Amino acid sequence: MISLFFSDPLAFLFLFPGLLISLALHEFAHAWTADRLGDPTPRVQGRVTLNPLAHLDPLGTLALLLTRFGWGKPVQFDPYNLRHPLKDTAIIAVAGPLTNITIALVLSIVMHLGLAPWLWLQIGLAQLLIINLVLAVFNLIPVYPLDGSKIILAVLPPQLAIEYEETMRQFGMLVLLLLIFPWAGGSAPVSYLVGPVVSLLSGLLLP
Repeated sequence: MISLFFSDPLAFLFLFPGLLISLALHEFAHAWTADRLGDPTPRVQGRVTLNPLAHLDPLGTLALLLTRFGWGKPVQFDPYNLRHPLKDTAIIAVAGPLTNITIALVLSIVMHLGLAPWLWLQIGLAQLLIINLVLAVFNLIPVYPLDGSKIILAVLPPQLAIEYEETMRQFGMLVLLLLIFPWAGGSAPVSYLVGPVVSLLSGLLLP
């Protein structure tokens, strides 16, 4: 991302804040949903707020600036405070990706209505739309600690869900690292999972 600052400062000044806001809204959605479902933990920790500073992780923001891959501050919640722990955990998890998809839909509407009069703004909105689709699809991958790992537990049979959770907690981070780092100088394996879905969705949403 920092290279974009030197090659196209205007694009950087548009995309970098837009990406940070998208990450913050993703985490806010988790916090707000957990709060609505009965767990006060996010509110006590000051996470039920639209202030981006409450949701940005310093290391994740730095990584985003240097590598174009970053993360927000994970929202903590206590499933024992939820009325239906398994189902409600899945609802909390899916709230983040759904927020990014909603952002992409809003950007699509803005572009289709011609509310972006300048070419640079149209290009920036299109890139931000794609970034939000990537955030949504990537987080839906069922690998711990991504949101998808919590969602899939709600749909698996109980015994299989227990075995899956135990395996993911042991090896999930390793699997995730293997997915996001390029192999032998080529593309990262995750691109083959995320890329086709993002291409399909962006083809539907972009003018």
